[in-house]
Amino acid sequence: MRETVIALVAVLAVAAGVAAQTPVCDQLEDRCRETARALLESEYLYECCDDTIARCLEARPTCALAVRLADNVCRRVAEGQDEARIRRGLSRRARSMVGGGTPAEVDLTGAPAVGSPEAPVEVLVYACARCPYCSRLVPALYDEVVSGSLRGRARMTFRTFPIRGHEGSTEAGLAFVAAARGGRFWEFLLHAYRHFDEFEPGHQPEWAATVGLDPVAFAAALEDPALREELVASKKEGLANGVEETPTLFLNRRRWVGDLEIAEVVDAIGEEADKVGGRTWAE
Repeated sequence: MRETVIALVAVLAVAAGVAAQTPVCDQLEDRCRETARALLESEYLYECCDDTIARCLEARPTCALAVRLADNVCRRVAEGQDEARIRRGLSRRARSMVGGGTPAEVDLTGAPAVGSPEAPVEVLVYACARCPYCSRLVPALYDEVVSGSLRGRARMTFRTFPIRGHEGSTEAGLAFVAAARGGRFWEFLLHAYRHFDEFEPGHQPEWAATVGLDPVAFAAALEDPALREELVASKKEGLANGVEETPTLFLNRRRWVGDLEIAEVVDAIGEEADKVGGRTWAE
């Protein structure tokens, strides 16, 4: 009798949720476990293992991508995302990571960049200086590349891409280019995005001084026709690569069409770094 009760409890425990998948999944609250289970048992890996995430987790050796995607699903479930949204996100991620689109053609000579030149992943960002979403995503990605989980794993290069519908985008874009010319691009970008809601064209020389640029030289640079030509060239390059909105990211020259939440972007860059580094199996 005692053995029967124990067996029944064990069966019910397994049926109630995601059992021993990954540490992230195992921490889910009971109310989230069925959602995670349904997703893990029906969504397939796009590389490494030709089966569902759940079955690939059980295989030995275990595909590292299975662990990564399981954690991704369970994180999203814990955040309250519904099944449809998570499935769409996984589908877009798959298209981004294994899509066969034409690689971006860019000349990054002299473009502002941060991170190790030897990093396995090149992250190319097209962003508008007056794009509110860019003002949140780009600094967060900068922090990850400089001192976070992507340190040594990714190098981020920036291309200014003014969007006509964003008021002040040309003036702010010219300021970004001028800051790059003066050697204080990232300092200026971070300051400008941090004070996004305080923007006025007349404030920019003052912002330049705050980050260590000569405000007089900076103001003069803004009137230089060559500076405008450089901004136009940056946008034309983006248009040639299919950029229509900001932010638009390319990972190792492949366009990212997945979700633009910082956690998702960082996770995808980590996946790309693992792939380039030949890390196929979970430890």
